[in-house]
Amino acid sequence: METLNSAVETINGFIWTNWMLYILLGTGVLFTFWSGFCQFKSLTHGVAVTTGKYDDPEDPGAISHFQALSAALSATVGLGNIGGVAIAIALGGPGAVFWMWIIGIVGMALKSMEVTQSMLFRDTDDPDNPHGGPMFVVARGMKRWGLGTLGQFIGVLFCLTLLISAVTGGNMFQAWNVGDITRETTAIPTWTTGLILAVVVAMVIIGGIKRIGSVAGVLVPFMCILYVVIVLVVLAFNIGAIPDVFASIFTCAFNPSEASGAFIGGATGTAFLWGMKRALFSSESGQGSSPIAHSAAQTKEPVSEGVVAGLEPFIDTIIVCTLTAVVILSTGALTRGAGIEGADATFANTPAVSLHEYEEDGATQRSWTVGEPTEFLIDKETVVMGRTLLPERTQRGIELGGQWRDGDSVFVIAQGGGDNEATASNRVMMAGNIIIPAEKTTAPYIRWKLVPSDKSSVAHWQDMASNGEMPTLVEPALYEDYKGATLTAHAINRQFPGVGNWLILIASWLFAISTMISWSYYGEQGIIFLLGEWAVSAYKIVYCLLIVVATSGIVTSTTEIGNLSDLGTGMMLWVNIPIMLIFSVIAMSAWHNYFKRLKAGEIGPNSPSGDDGNG
Repeated sequence: METLNSAVETINGFIWTNWMLYILLGTGVLFTFWSGFCQFKSLTHGVAVTTGKYDDPEDPGAISHFQALSAALSATVGLGNIGGVAIAIALGGPGAVFWMWIIGIVGMALKSMEVTQSMLFRDTDDPDNPHGGPMFVVARGMKRWGLGTLGQFIGVLFCLTLLISAVTGGNMFQAWNVGDITRETTAIPTWTTGLILAVVVAMVIIGGIKRIGSVAGVLVPFMCILYVVIVLVVLAFNIGAIPDVFASIFTCAFNPSEASGAFIGGATGTAFLWGMKRALFSSESGQGSSPIAHSAAQTKEPVSEGVVAGLEPFIDTIIVCTLTAVVILSTGALTRGAGIEGADATFANTPAVSLHEYEEDGATQRSWTVGEPTEFLIDKETVVMGRTLLPERTQRGIELGGQWRDGDSVFVIAQGGGDNEATASNRVMMAGNIIIPAEKTTAPYIRWKLVPSDKSSVAHWQDMASNGEMPTLVEPALYEDYKGATLTAHAINRQFPGVGNWLILIASWLFAISTMISWSYYGEQGIIFLLGEWAVSAYKIVYCLLIVVATSGIVTSTTEIGNLSDLGTGMMLWVNIPIMLIFSVIAMSAWHNYFKRLKAGEIGPNSPSGDDGNG
């Protein structure tokens, strides 16, 4: 897994460059002005269309506007809102939230235009089972220009990136987070959670888009209301902290986030990168996935569904993601408090940070770890990791997270001799896992991972090694590593001890299932474009099996699963943005024509739709 993760990390370093995000932002701004600020159209006319005011039962399509929006939202309003936001804040600090908002606003324009394009080029040969998405846009659009072969090639490329994203961010990321928080709350093994999820998802996706639309139409409103109520109650108890939270969001968007307690700090660039990536992953703006669900909507007016689609980033990012972020920040879950008072445990004697040197490929390699480097036999392979005894958990720690459990992830904060480029501080998080042996003769201990000293994030440690200096722990404080959704649960627990895990557990299951069933449909449409209907059954089996794989223990950290989801999202953007720009003139012509006819009264409530929007 380490080799795969390293390869994925290298690819992500290339595709997730800052200029790629600038291009995305620029495209969203372009569409915003070109469309005449389509965001306002979505918040007004889009709401009317969603409620069925302009429905015509004679129009082609499989599901209503509301069901199409629900199906698309079921993919976007998911664990990215609970877990992804937590990841962004943990790595980038409060400033990451500001960049989420920016993506949410421009994302409304991106979503409106990409859905409009897909509706213009969708395949309605079977009116009850339409197909659409960027692959159909580029294949059909370029065929009109005599470039059918090129269009087909780009369509295939998009489908390949779509499948990568479907099985990683849309499937494995969701399953892993649910497995982690279920284990955290109930001690049920993650693989058991994976099996249950696989069965539930299979029961829904067998019925196709109509069953997905029906389930999403009930599940999405219920889960959104449930989660918003939970969050608002917590915020009501922390209302005094909210002004400072918003002040820190704006301040840290343009200045480094200061290191404090369990938070290692966040550089401005880190906040920008993680805020943008998490918002993109959550809202899927510009990614090209949502148009696949919207293409099943029952309408003859392509633009009407594009206007509806603009509501997605507003609901997903501006509302739900913001609520999650404010809860984490207002309750102090990010920093855990000042000093060792917020720690889950404290060491009686502060462990030393040790240097481990070894030969690899004819060169001396250096790594750092906590405690004494020790040989362990793991999966029949001898590995060197640090080892320290496990201290007793504090009473406050027990109230918030329960007793220590075997496999719990923990960390300490070490400091070096220079600024960490990614955190704008001299602090580095060092991670480990709790081991509670079955035999009572061996005391519980922590097995600490090695931190290679040649990584850019700890490069200053390498310099200290050459100078004979040693990194040290900031304090003898041990923290449980709440990853993704578990950090949000911890935030609620800080207000209502013992309650947060159960509430977030329920929300996580609902959010994950809704996301996984929609992404299954997205991948299914990619398979149909690539191979045809005959391969769909095999795809659905593989999709469900990957749920079990994600919860089997192969993927063990936020970094690994984050890299996988970033890979899928990034690759789809690379293919979809050029498609959006190439066909933007056609989409904008249809957009302005639609609103011209709407203003003239040619399109009215519950009346025949007219032409296809192309004038």
